Amino acid sequence: MKDYDFIIIGAGVAGCNVSEQLVRSTIGKKILLIDKNKDVAFGASGAAGAFLSPLLGKPNKFKDLVTKSLIYSTEFYKNNFPSFIDNCGTTRIPKNNEDNEKFKEYIPYLDFDFKKDGNGYFFPIGSVVQSYEICKNMINSIKNSIDTRFEYEVKTLCHKNDLWCINDEYTAKNIILTTGADKSLIDEKYIKIRVVWGRRFDILTSTSVKHNYHKECSVSKGEKNEENRYKVSIGATHQREFKNLSDIDGSFKELIDKASDIINLDNIEIVSNYVGSRACSIDYFPIVGDIINSKKTIEEFPYLKNGTKVNHDRFTRYKNIFILNGLGGRGFVLAPYTAKILVEYIVSDIEIDDSIKIDRLFKKEVKRGNI
Repeated sequence: MKDYDFIIIGAGVAGCNVSEQLVRSTIGKKILLIDKNKDVAFGASGAAGAFLSPLLGKPNKFKDLVTKSLIYSTEFYKNNFPSFIDNCGTTRIPKNNEDNEKFKEYIPYLDFDFKKDGNGYFFPIGSVVQSYEICKNMINSIKNSIDTRFEYEVKTLCHKNDLWCINDEYTAKNIILTTGADKSLIDEKYIKIRVVWGRRFDILTSTSVKHNYHKECSVSKGEKNEENRYKVSIGATHQREFKNLSDIDGSFKELIDKASDIINLDNIEIVSNYVGSRACSIDYFPIVGDIINSKKTIEEFPYLKNGTKVNHDRFTRYKNIFILNGLGGRGFVLAPYTAKILVEYIVSDIEIDDSIKIDRLFKKEVKRGNI
């Protein structure tokens, strides 16, 4: 068997960022990134429109998280992968008069500069990244410090002799799960992942789109080709599963109608289309931290079911197995920042904020009587 210090399971945007952060934060550690698909970002991450834009609203913990993540992630991409981010700005357009009135209420609480732009509001911080290229180049940038294996399915994961063992082939002191919608490797009912389908169409159009737009869908800045046409991405996240080609065709018409409500796109030709199942938590916050063994924790503290508080440090946890999941439709905003938080926790024991720590899900499900 081949031994590692860390094995990351899942090579989407979360797994790629965790891998990069681990290489940055550990020296000389042996790291392996594996995925059941044939390449990085082969699922929802590669299908993402990968728009980076502010969250509007009054102050709350989720808005604060998105703001911190957007600042960190934008600078991270610009500094490390400048060829694959376009910091062109985004115009946010209210859906209707009611939505416009809400925006006016939010103005005192906005975290970023903006200006009026027609029926909407332009935010210079807005960007779009090339989803697959970002993930691919992230792994290429650390290829001398990490091993990778693709088209590799984890059939067995067990802990013995103080090490995690995968398929009787690999061992590691630490496992990090970044598996998105697939949570089959850990049988814990409190880790609830809901699937929300994302879709993206890349088109060619004769219309020049100067920057990103967002209303009921997102439209990217156009990239001019040699034929004086513009490649534009149109993306949206909806709770809808796609089962056959007619679904994709209907989805395209629906998205084009929504995009046309933003900007008139002439002479459209489909270049490519993508669909992916994005992993969301039940409360929209990411899921970060070391995994609690619910059975052993309840056995030791049965009064948790009555609402009695127990310090998190006393929960029984699976040894050296961690998770980063539930990034939802803001994966490319949240992943670099939350990967940094997780790696700092693992390497330097820097505490994770309660709002994103996995413990919150365990406590909620215990309180509801589901465990």
